[in-house]
Formats: sequence, C-alpha cells, structure tokens
Amino acid sequence: MPKKTIGDRLRKLRTESTMTQERLAEESGISIETIRKLEQGARSSARLPTLHALARALGVPTTALLGDASKAAARREPDHRPLSLAGIRRVLTPARSLAGPVATVPDGPPPTLETVRGRLWAADAAYHRGDYATALAEAPRLLDDARRAAEDGGSAQAHATLAQARYLATELLIQLRAGDLAYAAVAGALDAAEAAGDPLLGASTVKGASWLLLRQGRLAEAEQVAVATADSIEPRLRKAAPAELAVWGWLLLAGAAAAARDNRPDDAVEMLDAASAAAARLGSRPVGDGHLAVVGGFRAARVDMMRVEVAAVAGDAGRALDLAERVPADKTTATSWRRHRLDVAWSQMQVGAHAEATGVLVELRHQAPMWLRQQRYARDIVQSISEHRRRAMSQELADLVSLVGA
Repeated sequence: MPKKTIGDRLRKLRTESTMTQERLAEESGISIETIRKLEQGARSSARLPTLHALARALGVPTTALLGDASKAAARREPDHRPLSLAGIRRVLTPARSLAGPVATVPDGPPPTLETVRGRLWAADAAYHRGDYATALAEAPRLLDDARRAAEDGGSAQAHATLAQARYLATELLIQLRAGDLAYAAVAGALDAAEAAGDPLLGASTVKGASWLLLRQGRLAEAEQVAVATADSIEPRLRKAAPAELAVWGWLLLAGAAAAARDNRPDDAVEMLDAASAAAARLGSRPVGDGHLAVVGGFRAARVDMMRVEVAAVAGDAGRALDLAERVPADKTTATSWRRHRLDVAWSQMQVGAHAEATGVLVELRHQAPMWLRQQRYARDIVQSISEHRRRAMSQELADLVSLVGA
C-alpha cells in the first residue's frame, strides 16, 4: 500500500475540517497555488515553516502533515531535504538524551528474516533501475526491521542482512547527495559486517566508503581504503570463488577511479589491468546467492567502462570514444551502464558532436529520468551543450535543461 504523502495528509485534514482551499490559504497565509500543488501531487514537499502555518490553521500538530516525501527527494524538488530524509535520518542518527538513544520502535511484531531479505532485494532492484523514490520510501522501515532482526536473533545472517541494508542506504544517500547520512550508513554497515564475521562482506562495503570519500574530494583516502582492503583479500586467481573475484575487482575499480582523479592515470591503468585479470577469471559465472546487485555487476565490461572513465577524467575525449566502442550494452548493471553513457556524452560534447551527445542524454532521460536528475555530471554536460549550440534550442535539449536544472 503506497505511503501517504504530505499532500494526501493535507487534503484529508482540510476536508475533514470542512475548509476550502481558499479558506485555508486565507487562514494560513500560504498561497492557494502552493496548497493546490501539494494536494495534487505536483509538489511532494514543502518547507517546515509552510507546514507549520498550514497545521496551525487546521488546528493540528505539524507532525500530522509529515507524510512520505521520498518523491520530492527523487525529483530534487526545492526544500525537499529536511523532510524527505527525516525517516532515514531517524534510523541512522537516532536522537539521544542523557540516558542514551531515544529509540522509536516500529508498530507490530518484527518480521521474519526471510521477509526482511525479500524486501532488501526489492529495494536493491528499485535502486538499480533508478527508482529512488521507492527505494527511499522503503529504506527507513527496512533498516529498522533489519536492525531488530540482528538484535533479536543475533545470527550471522541477520547481521549480514543489516550490513547489506545499510550498504544499500549508503549508495542511495550518496546519489541523493546526503553525505553526512551516507557516512553514518556505511560506518554502520562495516560494524554489522564485522558482527557477521564475514570479511568478504566487509570488503564489499568498503567500496561504498571509497565512493563516498571520492565524492567528498578525499582522493588519497578513497584510494587508500580501496587498495588496502583489496590487498587484504587478494585472491589466488586460479582457486578464488566468484564472489571473491568480484569484490576484489570492485575495490580495484574504486582505487583506479580515485587515482585517475588524483592525476595519476598510469597507476589507475595498472589497477585496471589487475581488475581485468579478475574479470577474465570470473567470466560469466554468477557470484552466487545472497549478494546485492552491485557485486554481481562486476564483469569485464565494467572494467572496460572504467577505462573509458579514466580517459575522460584525463581529458582525452577521443581515446574515451575509441575505448567506448569495445563496451557491450548488455553485460553490466543498469547503474554502471548509465554512468558510462554519461562519459560517452561528455566525450562527444568535447569533440563537438553535440547532437550525438544530446541523443545519449535523451536516451538516459527515457530510461531513468530520476537518476539523471540527480547527476551533476549530466547537468554540466547539458549546460555546456546549451552554451555552445549554434542553433535555436531544440525541444529535446530544452526538456533536458528543465530536468537536470541546467
């Protein structure tokens, strides 16, 4: 059952009070346009002072209006952040008093671990298809229930499930540019992986930590944690299990991404060569059950995509486009493929192929509009195409400008 949004709650409370929209606007001092947009779902969130004014006029606590604002975060609406992330913030950074954390226990008995894991796979699938609103709406309850399962049962699998849930939250929060919460999530994921006694799970979690550090501009640390962890789990290629090869390969890709951005392309290529050997040994073998999609997404094609990224970071657009010719479209996870396509669009834009670059962006808009809206890289590409065009702006480009906020 869909969670009620702020607009749903506002409409229900207003009609129960017998107020018209016009009367509520008059009593609250909030424009009728804002009220209509909220109730119609055109906006999914609003500033806290706005909600306070509406609640005061309706004679209810402000918290009575705080419904699900996950769509606002996915759309990157103005003023979404304080409310759309409130649920996940409550779980990851609980309030504290002198007596300790103030825990909010969800209603009802805790679900079975099997149920929690089923919801984890569903949220993971939503994240990788770019449906951030669904993943974000599910995250608070998923994290709560995974924590309760780990605390109640204490089994290794329960702690592993908690680690995976927190890792998924880490990736989601990085995409939504909530770095402080992502740090709390990945730290919790590492703790849970340690409690599970699973070094490989802990190593896969370090990939998220490296990505977060990279986003924060902490390039040396991003490379250090990735490479040190890769060294600690380096497999014997001939005898390694598929999951070992995949996790080791992902850590090398993370280290290469940091080295490339630290203006050390040769070191990046050296790591990519090692990752390529792991991918060749892995081949098409599945990594096995019980892993998030990101682990299974490590393949030779993903290494080839990182070679394109390293060339793009170095500013060599021509080489990036040449390398991109080798990358198949059907051998990686959707998120990796979309990120790769942005490198292709950037390179096309750099060589003056603006129509081709626009075409790639339009393709991504159709595939995953909410994912594209969150990408600063996409906004920079669209901005540059818009500024350097020689003709009137096409409708396709205008739509892209509107979507990414260029």
